[in-house]
Amino acid sequence: MMPSSPRALAAVSPALDTSVGIVVCIPSFRRPQHLRLTLESLAAQRTDRRFALVIVENDATGCGSVPVATEFLRTGRFAGLCVIEPRQGNCHAINAAFETAMATFPAARHFLMIDDDEIASRDWLELMVRSAEVSGADLVGGPVQPNFDDHSKRGLSRHPAFRPAYDESGAVPVIYGCGNCLITRAVFERLGDPAFDVRFNFLGGGDTDYFVRCRQAGMKFHWAAEALITETVPQNRTSPSWLTMRGLRIGAINYHIEVKAARTPWSRLKVAAKLLAMLPLSLVRAGRLAVTEQKILIALHPVTVAAGSVLAAIGIEPHQYKASKIAS
Repeated sequence: MMPSSPRALAAVSPALDTSVGIVVCIPSFRRPQHLRLTLESLAAQRTDRRFALVIVENDATGCGSVPVATEFLRTGRFAGLCVIEPRQGNCHAINAAFETAMATFPAARHFLMIDDDEIASRDWLELMVRSAEVSGADLVGGPVQPNFDDHSKRGLSRHPAFRPAYDESGAVPVIYGCGNCLITRAVFERLGDPAFDVRFNFLGGGDTDYFVRCRQAGMKFHWAAEALITETVPQNRTSPSWLTMRGLRIGAINYHIEVKAARTPWSRLKVAAKLLAMLPLSLVRAGRLAVTEQKILIALHPVTVAAGSVLAAIGIEPHQYKASKIAS
């Protein structure tokens, strides 16, 4: 898998062992202070496994992450490299990370990803790789628990925007987010490149779309509940307006993924029928959540998701991901 655009090499470690079997990929955009915490957590991993890093700077103008990446790489704390992806967008950055990792480390079989605002628990890498080996799964996911800047918002940890998809380890039908995932080389080789569809660059959901395509291709998924990552959640991402936009965005993502997969008249009719039923059904779900969770922001989430799908069907959709990345 070769890079599809010119990418500048920003930094490389003095010793670059291309025979490592594990690569951790980190897309980064305007969060150098957070990236430092991410790298510190990776430096503290309890494992005997050799691994390398590929860090992708996705702000070609400011390059704020490059000095941090350079410090960790050139001082020998990690083997690996940092490249600059000139095309802004989440999917461009992730594709750059995986493509660079595949090309630079031809012996690698396990490719993990962590975001630049996340902190890996001490045994994260060991547990993720071990889960892949023991289960034989093609893809492994793990939980991302929120760490709220505003501690009074801890009650939102059960909000679907922050709650992990599964509670227990084991085989699962699919995973949804790439902020804590492991993908085997065979997956990339089978699905081809670019891995993530760049049409989801600023809407978000390129990871969900990719994993749904993996499921359609018959690949196996596993969930490693103990392989914990924590995510820093700034105060602005707990406001009612942000959570409403997040729900609308999830609905739009769901709609586009379903339309993309609907290749026959019958399947397209099923998507249309589902769309008509979504709003009334979401009101029922909202009522149930209001009783069980007793938080209006959580109860309203199914309604905003349903509204997001309906709005996307008529061409109205938020690009919340782009705005939040620039503001962070």
